Amino acid sequence: MTIEILLAFLARLSLVLLFLPFSALDKVLNFGAATRQAGEATGSRVLARVLVIAGLLVEVTMSLGVLAGVADRFCALVLAGYCAVTAVLFKQFWRAPDFRLRGPSQGRETMWDFLKNFAVAGGFLVLAFGAQASDVGTFLAHPLQSTHPYSTGDAP
Repeated sequence: MTIEILLAFLARLSLVLLFLPFSALDKVLNFGAATRQAGEATGSRVLARVLVIAGLLVEVTMSLGVLAGVADRFCALVLAGYCAVTAVLFKQFWRAPDFRLRGPSQGRETMWDFLKNFAVAGGFLVLAFGAQASDVGTFLAHPLQSTHPYSTGDAP
């Protein structure tokens, strides 16, 4: 294994590590707590269960796609959307009664989590669309195309 392949894998792993295995495993081991948290955002226990199961499927399948390099741009785009949606649904710092910029504040802590979700989403968007503006057209033309992230370009 070359250093280039190892670094490419580690970069992708660092993006998905939050989801696979940790968040996915937490949803499995603490399904009731996850459902209660989702229920706070939805108001419906049935919808909350559906969202938790859908989130689990997204976290596992899309993370594996990013790691394996299979339809990885599309998987990264889905994970970016997932990060944004979960930030808006579950990191509502603006609703915290104690939100303030100075002193102890649970609302401010939640704001940092909200911003971190969007930072991770940005990383996934770079993976999905590429680092150049011209790369966006490539994604739009072939959204399910794999990038072959572990190819070194050397002929066999």
